[in-house]
Amino acid sequence: MTIDLYTFTTPNGRKPLIMLEEIGLPYKIQAIDISKGEQFTPEYVAINPNSKIPAMVDSEAGLTIFESAAILIYLAEKTDKLLPTTKKERFQVLEWLMLQIGSIGPMFGQLGHFKHLPEQIPYAIDRYQQETLRLYGVLDRQLAQHEYLARDYSIADIATFPWIANYEHLDLTLDAYPHLKRWFEVVQQRPAVQKGMTMILSSFS
Repeated sequence: MTIDLYTFTTPNGRKPLIMLEEIGLPYKIQAIDISKGEQFTPEYVAINPNSKIPAMVDSEAGLTIFESAAILIYLAEKTDKLLPTTKKERFQVLEWLMLQIGSIGPMFGQLGHFKHLPEQIPYAIDRYQQETLRLYGVLDRQLAQHEYLARDYSIADIATFPWIANYEHLDLTLDAYPHLKRWFEVVQQRPAVQKGMTMILSSFS
């Protein structure tokens, strides 16, 4: 066992789990319960100075990596899987990966935060919901032309899926976005995705 994955039951936390299942590398889950503040312990801060999950230690390579997208890129390059090596196709994947990092994650996350506050702030909910729906539309238009976000299944799909899977938590539906819904249902059927989406929960049982 050479890879230790420090993670939890969040969309970002599930991304590297799906990736590890897809590429078939052995790994061990180190659950960091962020609801209990375990991400702020000195031991974890030594691994990730930003006190966020996920983070990964590849002892075989002598590397510690934090930030979910950096982990996905590292694992793709380590195994030559799910990230093309030709320049055009590689950057098509990275474009959609960066969209998830810079827009989808932050906007969806803020919507979830404000929707579940005890005291509702209508302006904030409306702002982030409209941006979330706009991003649904961006994805839907791309997926109307391609089976996956960057034509072939890649780390861009892995990064985006857990955030789309959170739609019910946001009190939203995918019904108005048929291509996004089709993509979601296709990706959801992948065995590695199914295992990666539930693996953290099983580690607490």
